Amino acid sequence: MDRSANAAGVLEHSDTGAQENRVVTEEEWLQKWEMRNIGFHKEQGHPLLQKYLDVLLGGRSGLRIFFPLCGKAVDMKRLADMGHHVVGVEVSEQALKEFFAEHSLPYSEEPVPEIPGAKKLQSTSGNISLYCCSIYDLSSSVVGKFDGFWDRGALVAVNPCDRQRYASLMITLMEQNSSYLLVTVSYDPTKHKGPPFYVPESEINSLFGFLPEKGDWLDKMIGEMEASVQGCLNSARIIAMEELLLMTSPLLQLLTRDEVRHASDSMRKSGTAGYVLGMLPTRWIFLAGTVTFLPALR
Repeated sequence: MDRSANAAGVLEHSDTGAQENRVVTEEEWLQKWEMRNIGFHKEQGHPLLQKYLDVLLGGRSGLRIFFPLCGKAVDMKRLADMGHHVVGVEVSEQALKEFFAEHSLPYSEEPVPEIPGAKKLQSTSGNISLYCCSIYDLSSSVVGKFDGFWDRGALVAVNPCDRQRYASLMITLMEQNSSYLLVTVSYDPTKHKGPPFYVPESEINSLFGFLPEKGDWLDKMIGEMEASVQGCLNSARIIAMEELLLMTSPLLQLLTRDEVRHASDSMRKSGTAGYVLGMLPTRWIFLAGTVTFLPALR
């Protein structure tokens, strides 16, 4: 297995050929919901979002926050209860209806004129709007732009051949001061066909337009743990690392070094080490690893 170290010293797997041509159809995703094969769903919300919520919000209130491929993520309710407006998109209508039912939220349904066959399910309070359609049918003219993004199980779930299309769409939905939390899973892609797919840091840089050079380092940590992989032959096991990236839109003013050090100190106090990937001319990228949990692998 060929591996190379990125600028952070993290080993990246170069042999992703087994996954490059993998295509999961819309029908397969619908079947996962129908058959209750939804190990990726977290009943109590995602621990990384709970730990880094302040990083996403940045002390701001009344934000518009986007959940791509949202499923029935319980974190949507939590953010809405905090006064933010949540927008999600999901191909499974069953998942969206389960979300409203499980939280006892009354809602209404209405068609989306710009997208034939699409529906918008909206809470009667108006602060949760969930679109039932292909994510690629969305545009800023339909859903507007967003101050924050929670991308957990989205980029790693889209077919590898669609990643550039997906990333380009996300960029068009970003407000000039938006923050984008991206969760990826790092593992040996020859051991699991995906999803979730392995997306190396170098490809993320390419997809979102970041420079490959990295700047000053503050802290560094590599977290590894074993996870059972559902669907792998002979119940194979892999070593995996969950990674969290914070990407800010190009027009966001750079954080000061003191602010970055404060974020790093906060992470250490919370029991999770992390490091800043680098200071780029117009963006900060922040990555954290964890050794205590890993998203359920589909």
